[in-house]
Amino acid sequence: MSGTSGRGLPADSGDGTRAVRAGLPEPVKHEPALPGPVFAAHYHLPGEVTGPYGYGRDDNPTWTLLERAIGELEAPGQDGVETLVFASGMAATSSVLFSQLSAGDAVVLPSDGYQALPLVRAQLEAYGIEVRTAPTAGDAQLDVLDGAKLLWIETPSNPGLDVCDIRRLAEAAHARGALVAVDNTLATPLGQRPLELGADFSVASGTKQLTGHGDILLGYVTGLDAKTMAAVRRWRKIVGAISGPMEAWLAHRSIATLHMRVDRQNANALKVAEALRDWPEEIGVRYPGLPGDPSYKIASQQMRHSGCVVSFTLPTRTRADRFLDALRLVDNATSFGGVRSTAERRGRWGGDAVPEGFIRFSVGAEDPDDLVADVLRALEESAH
Repeated sequence: MSGTSGRGLPADSGDGTRAVRAGLPEPVKHEPALPGPVFAAHYHLPGEVTGPYGYGRDDNPTWTLLERAIGELEAPGQDGVETLVFASGMAATSSVLFSQLSAGDAVVLPSDGYQALPLVRAQLEAYGIEVRTAPTAGDAQLDVLDGAKLLWIETPSNPGLDVCDIRRLAEAAHARGALVAVDNTLATPLGQRPLELGADFSVASGTKQLTGHGDILLGYVTGLDAKTMAAVRRWRKIVGAISGPMEAWLAHRSIATLHMRVDRQNANALKVAEALRDWPEEIGVRYPGLPGDPSYKIASQQMRHSGCVVSFTLPTRTRADRFLDALRLVDNATSFGGVRSTAERRGRWGGDAVPEGFIRFSVGAEDPDDLVADVLRALEESAH
């Protein structure tokens, strides 16, 4: 069963212990600790259909181990937790929205969320689903919650880094009969655990910091209710948005270093944010772990780590482009969460309500002094 580990890690295990050992099978003499990927479209299946593995679109032993590992990180010690992995974060997102909503239902989305959400909105509305939006900050989604069937939360929001009170919104949503899904991509399960805060689903793109090397696409959904998760599983079967076994194996292998990467990248992100805050220009630095940030109070109450993304806004598009060109240790690339630092002028994609000079900076695992020096030098060069 997905989410149940034969290892039986104690619920109070530390993050490092859990990340290193999550999802591992019972040890068998002469067998590897983490079995290699299983490449199979079909399995031997004589007679009646019994057992977990019959066809490759439904289940795979490599998925099973990864799903157990993620479940142990998202909801340690909880009975009945189930995780399903998908081909990408958007596949996971779509599975929750389209498996739980029908024509005539209403859903609340963040107006400042991931830039693909407007595409999702258009498709939901085409299916006769009412879509309401409100910003993440100030728990503003509460104002449009009445009568909704599902509340979708993204906290911290991408790319603006606003934070909302998950527990407060979940309690309000449940009181109104609505389900709650939280996009946990930026925080990771080591940063916050939405299910412990009352959410029904924790959804994420495993492409980002969960796996951390920028070499696979992956998504997942974790939940505690068998009925709602059965609908998500059915959607995955219908759509076929499944992870390849190699990607699943690489993801599981990468999770073993998640705690080290999170510790290093979060510490680096705070140093970069502090350096940007102290820069003589006012550039609107945002980082949930930075004292004085609008998100700091709530983030410090519900998050154990503040994430690896910092944002700031340079005066013009030209200045932002000059800054990015001047960086030597930071790649100009999209996505976030990798061990190698990346940054981009987010407005180049469209879909995000950000100024032309807005920079989303994903802080990697490089030496912090080297990173800070590179950023400050690039700021100085780009100013002239």
